[in-house]
Amino acid sequence: MSITIATWNINSVRLRADLVARLLRDEAPDVLCLQECKSPVDKIPLETFAARGYGHMVARGQKGYNGVAILSRLPLEDAGHRDFVGKGDARHVAARLENGLTIHNYYVPAGGDVPDRDVNEKFGHKLDFLAEMRAWFTDTAPEKSVLVGDLNIAPREDDVWSHKQLLKVVSHTPIEVDTFETTREAGNWVDVTRADIPEGQLYSWWSYRARDWSAADKGRRLDHVWASADIAAAAHGSRILREVRGWDQPSDHAPVFASFDL
Repeated sequence: MSITIATWNINSVRLRADLVARLLRDEAPDVLCLQECKSPVDKIPLETFAARGYGHMVARGQKGYNGVAILSRLPLEDAGHRDFVGKGDARHVAARLENGLTIHNYYVPAGGDVPDRDVNEKFGHKLDFLAEMRAWFTDTAPEKSVLVGDLNIAPREDDVWSHKQLLKVVSHTPIEVDTFETTREAGNWVDVTRADIPEGQLYSWWSYRARDWSAADKGRRLDHVWASADIAAAAHGSRILREVRGWDQPSDHAPVFASFDL
Protein backbone atom coordinates (compact mmCIF):
# COMPACT_ATOMS: atom_id res chain seq x y z
CA MET A 1 0.00 0.00 0.00
CA SER A 2 1.40 3.37 -1.01
CA ILE A 3 0.56 6.34 1.22
CA THR A 4 1.35 9.93 0.27
CA ILE A 5 1.75 12.42 3.10
CA ALA A 6 2.00 16.18 2.71
CA THR A 7 2.88 18.88 5.23
CA TRP A 8 2.06 22.57 4.91
CA ASN A 9 2.21 25.57 7.21
CA ILE A 10 -1.04 27.12 6.07
CA ASN A 11 -0.89 30.38 8.12
CA SER A 12 -4.64 30.33 8.96
CA VAL A 13 -6.70 27.36 7.84
CA ARG A 14 -9.93 29.38 7.84
CA LEU A 15 -8.51 32.20 5.75
CA ARG A 16 -6.98 29.73 3.27
CA ALA A 17 -9.55 26.92 3.32
CA ASP A 18 -10.01 27.29 -0.44
CA LEU A 19 -6.28 26.85 -1.01
CA VAL A 20 -6.31 23.69 1.10
CA ALA A 21 -9.27 22.39 -0.89
CA ARG A 22 -7.44 23.21 -4.13
CA LEU A 23 -4.35 21.29 -3.02
CA LEU A 24 -6.47 18.31 -2.00
CA ARG A 25 -8.22 18.36 -5.38
CA ASP A 26 -5.10 18.83 -7.50
CA GLU A 27 -2.57 16.68 -5.64
CA ALA A 28 -4.76 14.23 -3.66
CA PRO A 29 -2.37 13.22 -0.86
CA ASP A 30 -3.74 10.54 1.42
CA VAL A 31 -2.86 12.64 4.46
CA LEU A 32 -2.31 16.39 4.76
CA CYS A 33 -0.73 17.81 7.91
CA LEU A 34 -1.27 21.52 8.54
CA GLN A 35 0.49 23.87 10.93
CA GLU A 36 -0.24 27.38 12.16
CA CYS A 37 -3.95 26.76 11.71
CA LYS A 38 -4.84 29.69 13.99
CA SER A 39 -8.22 28.21 14.85
CA PRO A 40 -10.02 26.32 17.59
CA VAL A 41 -10.65 22.77 16.43
CA ASP A 42 -14.41 23.25 16.19
CA LYS A 43 -13.92 26.20 13.82
CA ILE A 44 -11.71 24.36 11.33
CA PRO A 45 -13.82 24.10 8.13
CA LEU A 46 -13.82 20.31 7.98
CA GLU A 47 -16.95 20.26 5.83
CA THR A 48 -14.99 22.00 3.06
CA PHE A 49 -12.35 19.29 3.16
CA ALA A 50 -14.85 16.46 3.60
CA ALA A 51 -16.42 17.56 0.33
CA ARG A 52 -13.07 16.69 -1.27
CA GLY A 53 -13.05 13.27 0.40
CA TYR A 54 -11.10 14.22 3.52
CA GLY A 55 -13.61 13.63 6.28
CA HIS A 56 -11.17 12.36 8.90
CA MET A 57 -9.31 14.83 11.12
CA VAL A 58 -7.25 14.84 14.29
CA ALA A 59 -6.31 18.31 15.51
CA ARG A 60 -5.32 20.57 18.36
CA GLY A 61 -6.24 24.22 18.11
CA GLN A 62 -6.05 27.68 19.62
CA LYS A 63 -7.76 30.92 18.76
CA GLY A 64 -5.60 33.13 16.60
CA TYR A 65 -2.25 31.33 16.70
CA ASN A 66 -0.45 27.97 16.64
CA GLY A 67 -2.65 24.95 15.86
CA VAL A 68 -1.94 21.64 14.12
CA ALA A 69 -4.28 19.39 12.16
CA ILE A 70 -4.05 16.08 10.33
CA LEU A 71 -6.57 15.66 7.51
CA SER A 72 -7.01 12.25 5.92
CA ARG A 73 -9.10 10.39 3.41
CA LEU A 74 -8.11 7.21 5.26
CA PRO A 75 -9.59 6.34 8.66
CA LEU A 76 -7.32 7.37 11.53
CA GLU A 77 -7.43 7.56 15.31
CA ASP A 78 -6.20 10.20 17.69
CA ALA A 79 -2.80 9.16 19.05
CA GLY A 80 -2.48 12.04 21.50
CA HIS A 81 -0.22 15.04 21.83
CA ARG A 82 2.53 16.40 24.04
CA ASP A 83 2.59 19.80 25.71
CA PHE A 84 6.21 20.75 25.11
CA VAL A 85 7.71 23.24 27.56
CA GLY A 86 4.40 23.22 29.45
CA LYS A 87 2.97 26.28 27.72
CA GLY A 88 -0.29 24.70 26.65
CA ASP A 89 0.45 25.54 23.01
CA ALA A 90 -1.17 23.53 20.21
CA ARG A 91 2.11 22.59 18.56
CA HIS A 92 1.96 18.79 18.36
CA VAL A 93 -0.62 16.17 17.51
CA ALA A 94 -0.33 12.52 16.48
CA ALA A 95 -2.65 10.20 14.59
CA ARG A 96 -2.52 6.50 13.75
CA LEU A 97 -3.71 4.92 10.52
CA GLU A 98 -5.33 1.49 10.37
CA ASN A 99 -2.10 -0.05 9.07
CA GLY A 100 -0.34 1.02 12.29
CA LEU A 101 1.56 3.99 10.89
CA THR A 102 1.80 6.84 13.41
CA ILE A 103 2.04 10.36 12.02
CA HIS A 104 3.41 13.16 14.22
CA ASN A 105 2.66 16.73 13.18
CA TYR A 106 4.83 19.47 14.74
CA TYR A 107 4.95 23.23 14.71
CA VAL A 108 8.24 24.17 16.36
CA PRO A 109 8.47 27.75 17.71
CA ALA A 110 10.02 30.21 15.28
CA GLY A 111 12.33 31.66 17.92
CA GLY A 112 11.97 35.40 17.43
CA ASP A 113 14.57 37.61 15.81
CA VAL A 114 17.61 37.53 18.13
CA PRO A 115 19.54 34.25 18.44
CA ASP A 116 20.37 34.72 22.13
CA ARG A 117 18.25 33.15 24.83
CA ASP A 118 19.56 35.60 27.43
CA VAL A 119 17.89 38.53 25.69
CA ASN A 120 15.20 36.73 23.69
CA GLU A 121 12.80 34.48 25.57
CA LYS A 122 11.37 33.15 22.30
CA PHE A 123 14.75 31.78 21.26
CA GLY A 124 15.11 30.00 24.59
CA HIS A 125 11.60 28.58 24.14
CA LYS A 126 12.61 27.15 20.77
CA LEU A 127 15.75 25.48 22.10
CA ASP A 128 13.88 24.07 25.11
CA PHE A 129 11.15 22.73 22.85
CA LEU A 130 13.72 20.88 20.75
CA ALA A 131 15.47 19.59 23.87
CA GLU A 132 12.20 18.07 25.09
CA MET A 133 11.65 16.49 21.68
CA ARG A 134 15.15 14.99 21.91
CA ALA A 135 14.54 13.63 25.40
CA TRP A 136 11.29 12.01 24.29
CA PHE A 137 12.95 10.34 21.30
CA THR A 138 15.78 9.13 23.53
CA ASP A 139 13.34 7.55 25.97
CA THR A 140 11.01 6.09 23.36
CA ALA A 141 12.61 5.12 20.07
CA PRO A 142 10.07 5.72 17.28
CA GLU A 143 8.86 2.78 15.22
CA LYS A 144 6.69 2.77 12.09
CA SER A 145 6.36 6.53 12.38
CA VAL A 146 6.53 9.61 10.20
CA LEU A 147 7.27 13.04 11.68
CA VAL A 148 6.37 16.09 9.64
CA GLY A 149 5.90 19.77 10.14
CA ASP A 150 7.23 23.27 10.20
CA LEU A 151 10.32 22.66 12.30
CA ASN A 152 11.53 26.23 11.70
CA ILE A 153 15.15 25.27 11.11
CA ALA A 154 17.01 24.99 7.81
CA PRO A 155 19.84 22.62 8.75
CA ARG A 156 22.04 22.30 5.66
CA GLU A 157 24.07 24.92 3.84
CA ASP A 158 22.03 24.25 0.71
CA ASP A 159 18.77 24.58 2.66
CA VAL A 160 19.20 28.36 2.65
CA TRP A 161 19.87 30.90 -0.05
CA SER A 162 23.13 32.03 1.59
CA HIS A 163 24.78 30.00 4.31
CA LYS A 164 27.30 32.73 5.11
CA GLN A 165 24.73 35.53 5.35
CA LEU A 166 22.29 33.51 7.49
CA LEU A 167 24.72 32.13 10.07
CA LYS A 168 23.51 34.75 12.56
CA VAL A 169 19.87 34.67 11.46
CA VAL A 170 17.36 32.67 13.50
CA SER A 171 16.55 29.35 11.75
CA HIS A 172 20.10 28.70 10.53
CA THR A 173 22.38 29.55 13.45
CA PRO A 174 24.92 26.91 14.49
CA ILE A 175 23.25 26.26 17.84
CA GLU A 176 19.89 25.68 16.15
CA VAL A 177 21.38 23.40 13.51
CA ASP A 178 23.31 21.41 16.12
CA THR A 179 20.22 21.07 18.31
CA PHE A 180 18.13 20.09 15.30
CA GLU A 181 20.53 17.34 14.28
CA THR A 182 20.98 15.90 17.78
CA THR A 183 17.19 15.86 18.10
CA ARG A 184 16.81 13.99 14.82
CA GLU A 185 19.61 11.57 15.68
CA ALA A 186 18.14 10.84 19.12
CA GLY A 187 15.20 9.15 17.41
CA ASN A 188 17.29 7.77 14.55
CA TRP A 189 14.97 9.67 12.22
CA VAL A 190 15.80 9.85 8.52
CA ASP A 191 15.39 13.13 6.64
CA VAL A 192 13.25 11.71 3.84
CA THR A 193 13.34 14.82 1.67
CA ARG A 194 17.11 14.92 1.51
CA ALA A 195 17.36 11.13 1.17
CA ASP A 196 15.33 11.52 -2.03
CA ILE A 197 16.84 14.84 -3.14
CA PRO A 198 20.40 14.72 -1.78
CA GLU A 199 21.92 17.60 -3.75
CA GLY A 200 21.11 21.19 -4.59
CA GLN A 201 19.37 24.22 -3.12
CA LEU A 202 15.98 23.31 -1.71
CA TYR A 203 13.50 25.67 -0.06
CA SER A 204 9.97 25.47 1.36
CA TRP A 205 9.59 29.03 2.69
CA TRP A 206 9.97 32.50 1.16
CA SER A 207 9.37 35.67 3.15
CA TYR A 208 6.34 37.87 2.55
CA ARG A 209 8.73 40.82 2.74
CA ALA A 210 10.23 40.14 -0.68
CA ARG A 211 8.58 42.24 -3.40
CA ASP A 212 9.05 39.39 -5.87
CA TRP A 213 9.70 36.27 -3.82
CA SER A 214 10.32 34.04 -6.82
CA ALA A 215 12.81 36.31 -8.55
CA ALA A 216 14.69 37.04 -5.32
CA ASP A 217 14.49 33.35 -4.37
CA LYS A 218 15.82 33.94 -0.86
CA GLY A 219 14.28 30.80 0.55
CA ARG A 220 14.85 28.37 3.40
CA ARG A 221 13.87 24.72 3.91
CA LEU A 222 11.94 24.97 7.17
CA ASP A 223 9.40 22.22 6.54
CA HIS A 224 10.44 18.61 6.94
CA VAL A 225 9.45 14.97 6.55
CA TRP A 226 11.23 12.42 8.72
CA ALA A 227 10.72 8.66 8.88
CA SER A 228 11.66 6.23 11.63
CA ALA A 229 14.59 4.04 10.64
CA ASP A 230 12.47 0.89 10.25
CA ILE A 231 10.40 2.37 7.40
CA ALA A 232 12.82 4.90 5.89
CA ALA A 233 13.66 2.61 2.98
CA ALA A 234 9.97 2.60 2.02
CA ALA A 235 9.99 6.34 1.36
CA HIS A 236 10.13 7.83 -2.12
CA GLY A 237 8.76 10.56 -4.35
CA SER A 238 9.71 13.57 -2.23
CA ARG A 239 8.87 16.96 -3.70
CA ILE A 240 8.21 20.55 -2.71
CA LEU A 241 5.40 22.32 -4.57
CA ARG A 242 7.09 25.67 -5.07
CA GLU A 243 4.31 26.90 -7.36
CA VAL A 244 1.82 26.88 -4.48
CA ARG A 245 3.74 29.80 -2.95
CA GLY A 246 2.60 31.78 -5.98
CA TRP A 247 -1.14 31.14 -5.58
CA ASP A 248 -3.41 34.07 -4.72
CA GLN A 249 -3.15 35.14 -1.06
CA PRO A 250 -0.75 32.29 -0.31
CA SER A 251 0.93 31.05 2.81
CA ASP A 252 4.62 31.91 2.89
CA HIS A 253 5.32 28.15 3.00
CA ALA A 254 5.02 25.59 0.20
CA PRO A 255 3.73 22.04 0.77
CA VAL A 256 6.23 19.20 1.08
CA PHE A 257 5.28 15.70 -0.08
CA ALA A 258 6.61 12.16 0.38
CA SER A 259 5.21 8.71 -0.34
CA PHE A 260 5.66 5.47 1.58
CA ASP A 261 5.16 1.91 0.37
CA LEU A 262 3.95 0.16 3.52
